[in-house]
Amino acid sequence: MNDRASRLLLLGSVFVIATCGLVYELIAGTIASYLLGDSITQFSTVIGVYLSAMGAGSWLSKFIDRHEGWIFVQVQLLIGLIGGCSAALLFLLFPIVTSFRVPLYGLIFLVGMLVGLEIPLLLRLLKDRIEFKDLVARVFTFDYIGALLASLLFPLVLVPHLGLVRSSFLFGMLNVVVGLMSAWLLIPRGPQRRLLSVSGFLLLGGLLVGFIASERLMAWSERSAYTDTVIYAKSSPYQRIVLTRNGADLRLHLNGNLQFSSRDEYRYHEALVHPGLARLHTARSVLVLGGGDGLAVREILRYPNVQKITLVDLDGDITRLFKTQPLLTRLNGNALNAPTVSVVNADAFTWFATNRQRFDFVVADFPDPSNFSLGKLYTTTFFQRVRSTLEPDGALVVQCTSPYVARRTFWCVNETLRASGFSHTAPYHLYVPSFGEWGFILASDHPLDAPLQLPTGLRYLNENSTRNLFDFPPDMTAVPVEVHRLNNQMLVRYFEEEWAHYVH
Repeated sequence: MNDRASRLLLLGSVFVIATCGLVYELIAGTIASYLLGDSITQFSTVIGVYLSAMGAGSWLSKFIDRHEGWIFVQVQLLIGLIGGCSAALLFLLFPIVTSFRVPLYGLIFLVGMLVGLEIPLLLRLLKDRIEFKDLVARVFTFDYIGALLASLLFPLVLVPHLGLVRSSFLFGMLNVVVGLMSAWLLIPRGPQRRLLSVSGFLLLGGLLVGFIASERLMAWSERSAYTDTVIYAKSSPYQRIVLTRNGADLRLHLNGNLQFSSRDEYRYHEALVHPGLARLHTARSVLVLGGGDGLAVREILRYPNVQKITLVDLDGDITRLFKTQPLLTRLNGNALNAPTVSVVNADAFTWFATNRQRFDFVVADFPDPSNFSLGKLYTTTFFQRVRSTLEPDGALVVQCTSPYVARRTFWCVNETLRASGFSHTAPYHLYVPSFGEWGFILASDHPLDAPLQLPTGLRYLNENSTRNLFDFPPDMTAVPVEVHRLNNQMLVRYFEEEWAHYVH
């Protein structure tokens, strides 16, 4: 191969190196946000550790004063091994280590340090082949273009179609291929090149096996993490979906967090829907935000006067699962396939920008505000959008986490609803065995004082138990809190502090 071709191949390796390095960083940040919550904090710390590690690697490169080609190839193979296995390793370690952040940041730092070694070594290897000003310009051009490609591929292609574990193995293989190509270009024929080539092909084979077996690895990890039998597991573009079964008890977990247990979910969903809707005797149109499991919709379908139900849930994999899986359609009464139900897979925050419908009742059944992405769905901005779609006599109900564990969080939602223009709020709570005390808030522009007309067939609520929901003991009554706005995200801060204190 001529010198020009070898230069181009080495410069091309910069492109692959940059792409792979950023993909590993994005994978680590995504896993951290999945498993630890608060995506902004996790991505900020992951990026910070990764960049500082790259700086450390660049600094260490000054101590390498010979065998640069040999070391460059070894670094490539090491990055392929460590980065390629990183996602699977983190998922496998999460249920068995006491401090997950130690392996998380350890792996990030190791990969970042090795990536930081690469560019200085490559600059040295090419300095006698390309004029210095052209060398620096070309290397960093390829580096930044590679980073751009990774940032586009990751959310648009890799996560939706391959998932985190397969993506990690795939880019590990790309790193190894670059290492093999570099060995061919930089290492003379002989024992050293043969050793690197054999090592590279063995690594390539191992990573390929990992790529093929990635779902089995995830299944093994989940069997370790859950005491019940895992009967369904899938990574959607938005979350890890796991369904477990223990006898008759079905449990849904999203990113490791329990969403419901079939043994007592009826308590939660009856309390979510009926205290409000049973007082809106002329309600015709209902909007459900979140609630892709169809369990809130099941309760709404008990009202013959409701003629249209619109469900807006971000994750199409969730709504498809609860439309088609027999165990789940039996649980939700086949609610999502009812002729009066329309399912829209969209981000509720942005969906309101195009919505032209008005509703008599809105059910906000979102996950707890454990990160800023979810926190935006509890802000004054969002609640004002909801209020603008309500009919004059309409009402909104919001699930608001535990008023016992997260007292400030709960009352922050109440204050935020009032600051959003709702003149009347009615907080209430109940005990759900799988979760403990849980809270909800009804909000409207007028008192909901119409007689309660509960549908038949309820398992938990009656007139007396519904009345008791609105009585708070002293340790759950209102406390001073700030309003949750889009630019301060106070609710997320309250939630993190209170639940962290409770868990630890």
